[in-house]
Amino acid sequence: MTFPDARPIHGDTAHISVGTTLLVFTSSITCQGVLEGGRGFVELTLSDADPEQRRLLERSTNCQWDLRRGGGILYFSPEQEPTQLR
Repeated sequence: MTFPDARPIHGDTAHISVGTTLLVFTSSITCQGVLEGGRGFVELTLSDADPEQRRLLERSTNCQWDLRRGGGILYFSPEQEPTQLR
């Protein structure tokens, strides 16, 4: 899928793969392309997560995720550092 632009994409589910663990977040979720210092990255804004899920994301070095709405995939990320998730 193409890199999202600065216009937010709204979904209802995000699947985040951290190693062999799959975290599933459901609620209002936003994905948006951000340019910072000449580099582009995608910012995923999650709803309040289970504290254990947040700790797992904070301890991981790489993750991959997708944003969905109504069961369809809106965006599938390349592998990235989880620091770009907030």
